[in-house]
Amino acid sequence: MSTGLPAQGHVLVVEDEPRLAAVLGDYLAAAGYTHHWVADGNAALPAFHAQRPDLVLLDLMLPGRDGVEICRDLRRLGAVPVIMVTARVEEVDRLLGLEIGADDYVCKPFSPREVVARVGAVLRRHRAANARPSAAPLPAQAALLVVDATGRASVRGRELDLTPVEFRLLAVLHGALGRAFSRDQLLGRIYDDRRVVTDRTIDSHIKNLRRKLAEAGGSEDWIKSIYSVGYRMEL
Repeated sequence: MSTGLPAQGHVLVVEDEPRLAAVLGDYLAAAGYTHHWVADGNAALPAFHAQRPDLVLLDLMLPGRDGVEICRDLRRLGAVPVIMVTARVEEVDRLLGLEIGADDYVCKPFSPREVVARVGAVLRRHRAANARPSAAPLPAQAALLVVDATGRASVRGRELDLTPVEFRLLAVLHGALGRAFSRDQLLGRIYDDRRVVTDRTIDSHIKNLRRKLAEAGGSEDWIKSIYSVGYRMEL
């Protein structure tokens, strides 16, 4: 039933279990989201181009093409938020390490309410990170700028294309220049929902963050590896 209110966002659900997809669709609709469902991995990218969703809810194990390949393709196309759904807990570090590029994950079996809550949280972070206040341009003279209020960062005036997790990690390191953080401390600051991830997740985030800093004209050496401790940032 339509509420007459504008939709919270449009979600592409890529899930090969019809009953599960139907339940997710009902909960998304109840929360004010519109959605489109496809059940086959080969149909995911055509549906993405046709639907232009605000977020993709993507199962890992699919017929046709698996979620890993699809997520990598989505990342090449742009920065649409992707939440991976997996029954394979051992894949979590890979999913969050951004070798694949997922913004978040949920593990089966899950509560549909939890999934909808994750959708809302990821969309809020994504929209905040992509807000562009016209009255506050990034100063080109700054070597590195992090603005927590808008979720924006730049290197010498060139804005970085960061995921929400990458921005939070950069904000922590930049906010305490010269201070060394252990991997556990960084995990606690970028994930506040007590999820189970390992040190390898931070290492993968750092690898990708260094690469993006260097590509924007900065230096990978801005983030130092501290033996047996963790990481610190020096400009």
